[in-house]
Amino acid sequence: MNNSFLNRLAPKEPKFFPLLKALSDIISRAADLMVSCVEMPIGHERAIEYYKQIKDEERKGDRLSHQIFDELNVTFITPFDREDIHDLATRLDDVTDGINSAAKRIALYNPKQLPDSALSLAKLIKEGAACIGHAIDELGGLKKKSSKITQLCNELHDIENRADDVYENFIIKMFEEEKDSTEIIKLKDIMYELEKTTDCAEYVGKVIKTIIVKYA
Repeated sequence: MNNSFLNRLAPKEPKFFPLLKALSDIISRAADLMVSCVEMPIGHERAIEYYKQIKDEERKGDRLSHQIFDELNVTFITPFDREDIHDLATRLDDVTDGINSAAKRIALYNPKQLPDSALSLAKLIKEGAACIGHAIDELGGLKKKSSKITQLCNELHDIENRADDVYENFIIKMFEEEKDSTEIIKLKDIMYELEKTTDCAEYVGKVIKTIIVKYA
């Protein structure tokens, strides 16, 4: 069954596109909450409240992911390979999971103060969320928009590289300036989760690029 035949059939089952879009919207909302969480002086009650809101988004993402998996089991014709849709939904959910994991650690660890680099990473996550949202928006017109989608995926790679730099500079500065070993452990773990979330976002781009190679 060649790609042109699949492309003719794809419009008959468009339901996966709005479901994937809903997953990307959840990432965007969770990213906004993370930025708000870290951009002001941290407080334990405030951190817990933001974690609860992010956790709500993470649970919505889990339900959507399971809905997509259920639809894959009962849908005869899909716009892309079932494995690709499954992988994309999983990787989208991973981004929200990463944001939730970072928020959970901020709430549980109650650090004395978050570094400025935490906000830098949160903003990069938000930037990545916007790229993902735009890329998912264009998937329905993949053949016409493949170059634009590829550019957005490349931006996710660039964002991940910038996040690596932020994290590495944070580690250097922390070990030079922070004397409290407990705070070092707390901050390193929180920052690691934030940086790892940009890795998850980059992987979304890799999955989308795989779809482009097959169907564009």
